[in-house]
Amino acid sequence: MARRKQQQITDQPADILAPASSNREGKRGPGRPPLHAEAWTKVTVVLFDRQIEYLDGLSSRIRAQTGAALSRAQLIRALVDAVADAGLDLSSTRSESDLKASLVSRLGRIGLTS
Repeated sequence: MARRKQQQITDQPADILAPASSNREGKRGPGRPPLHAEAWTKVTVVLFDRQIEYLDGLSSRIRAQTGAALSRAQLIRALVDAVADAGLDLSSTRSESDLKASLVSRLGRIGLTS
């Protein structure tokens, strides 16, 4: 039985990661428009249920008081940026609980609600 010669595929782009069709007309692609001007990376973070409940509750309270809708991701980014901007030296931290205690001691309990 003769073997059939396999046909080579020639309609693939030179770069396999290149989009199949380019958006040259300037039309917006599918999905939501980007909200960020700076470079970003999507990450997965494991949070405890109580932390998710806190973020959701905070988001709900903000929306009820101001009408602004803030997502969990926006809250987390703001918290990270606030710690970074505060200029705290956290390099001696040895554990998550140590970091939490250090931050709570510096933030105090004023204005914190759960």
